[in-house]
Amino acid sequence: MGRPSPLAAWRWAALLGFALFAPAALPAGGGDRRQPELRRRQTREPWLATRAQALRCAPERRAPVLLQLAAGEPLRVLRHWRDRQGQAWVQVELQAAELQTAVRRGWMAG
Repeated sequence: MGRPSPLAAWRWAALLGFALFAPAALPAGGGDRRQPELRRRQTREPWLATRAQALRCAPERRAPVLLQLAAGEPLRVLRHWRDRQGQAWVQVELQAAELQTAVRRGWMAG
């Protein structure tokens, strides 16, 4: 084994230099240092109940029913919840302007 030529040493140095700095400029290497902008849906339209359903006072099947929602009732989702059995629940607020009852919030199975 002999001593490497100076040209081979320069090639290795150039290759290592490229390998160290090039990934920072490539998309997979994280070259873009600013964080991506979050996009949120900016709609003010309410959600609609897809079927008739019971609005309950708590996220449980045994909880008392506050009122029966009709299909097409406008709702605003306040929060999501999963009980111990894994059942999904949604707390909603009624959006109907002509609502004749004092109940405006409740839980429905999601």
